Amino acid sequence: MLYSLFPYINFITGTNLLRYITFRTVCSLLTALIFSFFIYPIFIKHFKRNQPIRKDGPETHVLYKQGTPTMGGAIIIASTILSSLLWGDIHNDYLLLILGLTFVYSLLGFVDDYFKTKYKNSKGLCGKQKLFVQIICGLIFSFLVEQLRTQDIAGHLTFPFFKNFTINSSVFLIIFTTFVIVGSSNAVNLTDGLDGLATFPSMIVAFCLGIMSYITGHFVFANYLQIFYVPMSGELSIFCGALIGACLGFLWYNAPPAKIFMGDTGSLAIGGALGGVSVIIKHEFALAIIGGLFVIEAISVILQVSYFKITGKRIFLMAPIHHHFEKKGWSESTVVIRFWIISIVFALIGLATLKLR
Repeated sequence: MLYSLFPYINFITGTNLLRYITFRTVCSLLTALIFSFFIYPIFIKHFKRNQPIRKDGPETHVLYKQGTPTMGGAIIIASTILSSLLWGDIHNDYLLLILGLTFVYSLLGFVDDYFKTKYKNSKGLCGKQKLFVQIICGLIFSFLVEQLRTQDIAGHLTFPFFKNFTINSSVFLIIFTTFVIVGSSNAVNLTDGLDGLATFPSMIVAFCLGIMSYITGHFVFANYLQIFYVPMSGELSIFCGALIGACLGFLWYNAPPAKIFMGDTGSLAIGGALGGVSVIIKHEFALAIIGGLFVIEAISVILQVSYFKITGKRIFLMAPIHHHFEKKGWSESTVVIRFWIISIVFALIGLATLKLR
């Protein structure tokens, strides 16, 4: 919004900084951080919807987490969207698309959280209902993104470590990118089971995607690194910055012992947003590396469910895998910090794919 006003206020000293994506990204991060930091105490005080705790989960969760308010993700998403609109180019189609996807996924998560708290159970919406909405929204988003592509990159799927190897198929690409968005959304949702566990890795992934967005939207940098140049994608850095700031504000109150939980309102939207950004900048496979922790969490659930259906036995003491280590005696803080370290390692490997081609 402020960027759009630049032509009318450029006579004011210092407003020239609004032209730079890097400056607006930092401002977006700080704005979302400040907004969320000061809104959460009010939200926690007046919004007492308690998160139902899984009865089959670790015993400590039932003892210490019962009664903690949820839907804290609503402030994360509100802060991210408002800050992005304030500092981003509101005429940028990619920015508007990612904000729309984030809002719809957050709304889906909100309905799920509402049913959980209203009916006092940890199930919420039917899994098939959520998946159906996620897929439809993912398909629409992927289709619209493809319509905005320049002819030289439309329909192309790229791979890390290979500079010339691509797959060219618009139909396959839309199906694949929908899978990326839906998979990312659910992977972050599955990871959000301990205080701060999903929040910090989400910030790490958003940071990496923010860098990648800036590079893919910059012709000189994209050409030097031999990756696809995606015009207008640099504005997504501002969205990523806002998401980082909003998550930082949330983490202040979600740090153990948590005063509020993110809920599906936040986790579904954050995961979908990260997947959506990777689709726009054509770094879907890089997302799988950068967000390796989320991938591990999702795979642990898939393996557990599949193996149990086939054999009637379990691979892990409990899935997702972070609960397995809790069952083995690790403290919650130990699991969280060690998983944070793992997420940083994956992020560094993912960033390296920009150069290793």
